Amino acid sequence: MSQIVELDVNGLKESYEFGKVAKQADGAVLYRQGKAVLLATVTIDKAVSEEDFLPLTVQYLERSYAAAKIPGGFIKRESKPSDFETLTSRIVDRALRPLFPKGFSNNVVINVTVFSSDSEVDLQVAALHAANAALIVSSLPVDKSIAAVRVTKNDGKIVVNPKLSQLESGSLDLLVVGSGKDIAMIEMRAIATSEGGHKINELPKDELIALLKDATEYINSASTAYLENFTKFKSNTILEINYKETDSKIKEHILEEFSSKIEEAISNMAKSERADALDLVLADVAKEMEEKSLPFEETELKRAFESVVKDKIREQILSGHRLDGRGSKDVRTISIETNLLPSVHGSALFTRGETQALVSVTLGDNKDAQMYELLTDTSSRNENFMVHYNFPPYSVGEARPIGAPSRRELGHGNLAKRALEPSVELEDNQTIRVVSEILESNGSSSMATVCGGSLSLYAAKVNVKKLIAGIAMGVIVKDSENYAVLTDIMGAEDHYGDMDFKVAGSREGITALQLDIKLDGLDLSILEKALNQATAGLEHILSIMEEAKEKIVPSGALPSVIEFEVSPSKIPLIIGKGGSTIREIIDKFGVSIDLNRDKGIAKITGQNAEDIEKAKEYILELIEKDSKPVAKYEIGRIYTGKVKKCVDFGYFIEMPDGYDALLHNSKVPSDMLSSLKEGDKIDVIVVSQKDKRVELAVA
Repeated sequence: MSQIVELDVNGLKESYEFGKVAKQADGAVLYRQGKAVLLATVTIDKAVSEEDFLPLTVQYLERSYAAAKIPGGFIKRESKPSDFETLTSRIVDRALRPLFPKGFSNNVVINVTVFSSDSEVDLQVAALHAANAALIVSSLPVDKSIAAVRVTKNDGKIVVNPKLSQLESGSLDLLVVGSGKDIAMIEMRAIATSEGGHKINELPKDELIALLKDATEYINSASTAYLENFTKFKSNTILEINYKETDSKIKEHILEEFSSKIEEAISNMAKSERADALDLVLADVAKEMEEKSLPFEETELKRAFESVVKDKIREQILSGHRLDGRGSKDVRTISIETNLLPSVHGSALFTRGETQALVSVTLGDNKDAQMYELLTDTSSRNENFMVHYNFPPYSVGEARPIGAPSRRELGHGNLAKRALEPSVELEDNQTIRVVSEILESNGSSSMATVCGGSLSLYAAKVNVKKLIAGIAMGVIVKDSENYAVLTDIMGAEDHYGDMDFKVAGSREGITALQLDIKLDGLDLSILEKALNQATAGLEHILSIMEEAKEKIVPSGALPSVIEFEVSPSKIPLIIGKGGSTIREIIDKFGVSIDLNRDKGIAKITGQNAEDIEKAKEYILELIEKDSKPVAKYEIGRIYTGKVKKCVDFGYFIEMPDGYDALLHNSKVPSDMLSSLKEGDKIDVIVVSQKDKRVELAVA
């Protein structure tokens, strides 16, 4: 028998129905909000995995029929997940992972499927809440609930859990997920507005802290309500946690015999994300124990060894000594080189410690934009600003082939895009693609992409309002009084730490932010300290970037651009019937043309300055010819004219009164076609005259 729970929390009217559908899943809920209907299911592999981490898989899937659509393209069924589906899957995964108890290692799959959509419902928040409910009622030993709250600003006013239309017109997108008063995950982006000129809308640090404090109150009330209402439907059979404690004898032996070797190997981790030196020490431990006939299982040995390494790294950092000798607030050495790629519109090589990003910018027009669809949209959209992030295996010294972009690559690219996009004012008919190739990685490669991306945009002479930098922060927590906040974390500090906190912005405020934690939750006071420390780090990086910006030498590959005024009444003349004239100009001169009728501006772009100038002259001649009063010519009469311009399809002949008439190739004898040149005098017969179009033939 199904049970329905109706809740109205933080402005969201939600319905959760348990026991109606997908009853063979370990946990399932049919979620409704407005016209949106989602199914969230949890399935569990009862066999315990040997992995030393939680093997959790989250899939968020949208069905086209949910919006009364048939999939576009040749194949009429859903196939590869869209970027939105992939990013939403990552958000749900990151939010729910901290709820699982320590040591739980069964394979878990969470599926969230959208069966019916609503153009005003935030499907990411809906997916988070549906998955959370299915997790609570499953047999998993989960005794907490998360809740999500999204915040925007409309006309300076804070709106909590806005409708999608309110979010689209807002200047802020802040998604906070937590449990009780602890924060588990944050996604934030500033949204640029164009009213009264391009405004970046960075979020000041103090305002962000205030919003997060308010968000924790909303999250606390919602997560408490969810837990109280859903726990009564929880499975009667709760899975036991087969947590294997670290073998104390093996751990003690490793500490006694191999401490110095481990400490030496740990110091090498300051140079790479890979732990090759530690792998060698582990092999020595196994060999020594075999020689001494000491009993051990391989998995127990690995677990004990990893525990020793983790304890040593955390103790070292908590005592004030980072792996590479830096202070807790120090940023690694930075070097920058701009426009090192000669055939690229703009490029920057940004190196910070052992992390290196080569970022390029390519300029295009509207036809180069990426077309995409959202389930809640009635029509497709164009993405005119793209950021693509590539993480090849060689960047961490791994010997494997490069494959399709991973979820991680899509997520890092999206974060960098959210950081950079507010600072870019796109021109009419402009598309920009930013590509980051991570050449070396030891932490914070997404933030290196932000720094290199901002400089490469400047190098490509894009209309950038401010430099944007990015930094990754970490935290290692022993207790509420004993913790370390780390600026510009390396790979090992991320791996063995408790928080990954990425902050990007200008000197005036934050444009993007992402927080993930490995604890049950994070106290806001620690987060506030990390944010203050991050701001100081950004100031340092921006100072170095500003010096590099002043030294930029423009790339020789940049396209040439000419803008000139034309009367709005002449725009149809340039376009021609059905676009025939403008296509003819584009094909003839190899240029792109953008016409702004409101401003009376013609913009011509191309790789060759001479061709651009010729295209401009051609357009101006069209306008001049159209502006001249035309005398009535006598049909069949012979006139002596002068060849003014040779074009592919014929010649423009200057008539005795100065008017230009067309002599088409078809009206010229074949033996004359190759000999006629500009300046030649020629006798012509007027064949026809219609309005201002006069056609000639050779007399």
